[in-house]
Amino acid sequence: MSSHILQGRTEDEVLWFRRRSVLQGALAWTAGGGFAAAHAQQRSNVVEMQGDALLNGQPLRRQQSIQTGDRIETGPGSNLSFVIGNAALHVRENSRITVERGQTLNTISVLRMLTGAVVSVWGRGSNRQIVTPTLTAGIRGTGVYTEVFADQGYRSYFCNCYGTVDMSAAGERFVSQSMYHQSFWGEAQPRAGRMLTPALAINHTDEELEFLAGLVGQQTAWQAAGRKGVKDGSGYMDPGQQHPLTPR
Repeated sequence: MSSHILQGRTEDEVLWFRRRSVLQGALAWTAGGGFAAAHAQQRSNVVEMQGDALLNGQPLRRQQSIQTGDRIETGPGSNLSFVIGNAALHVRENSRITVERGQTLNTISVLRMLTGAVVSVWGRGSNRQIVTPTLTAGIRGTGVYTEVFADQGYRSYFCNCYGTVDMSAAGERFVSQSMYHQSFWGEAQPRAGRMLTPALAINHTDEELEFLAGLVGQQTAWQAAGRKGVKDGSGYMDPGQQHPLTPR
């Protein structure tokens, strides 16, 4: 099990992928042919759901499908995993998100997050974003973790777990290139004059990303490399390197 730091989250929340029902759901999903087969056969794209969730304001039933354009809310103690196109998402409890439609019905253009947290893996593509109240991340093909801290003025946390992401916050821009967890805060108020600041890697695990990547037939960067780095938020495999936004 990879090391992880928790800040306002519990072990149960980040170890959701270990539940028997999740493993059974993932096995059935992959054996059934994944998203393409589910879409063609008009089967649900919900891989796992625990507790209560709302879809466009109505209770979500396990056999329903989530489409682009839908609004999703999870309640206390609830979580939800689903796949749309080549994107796999796990929504934590007390989250409010919208998956906005892209060029096709099965392409997410914007994952808009108002509250809560989402772990997500995205296959290759363009013109896709994750938007929170304080930052925007342009997604190419990557695995990421995003969390909105409503009790901190909607300060947002974003980890580019691997891949390339175009980061922006209140006019500040940065291209994040990560092999192993490069983390940021999208500040609600400037800190040392900056709105985009370095962060530690918190509230998510390698295994979550690996699980979601498997749902869309992918590997994480560290799986492909056959090794892991130091999970300090800097984004590098080798120790001793600073986060690129660390003040010099």
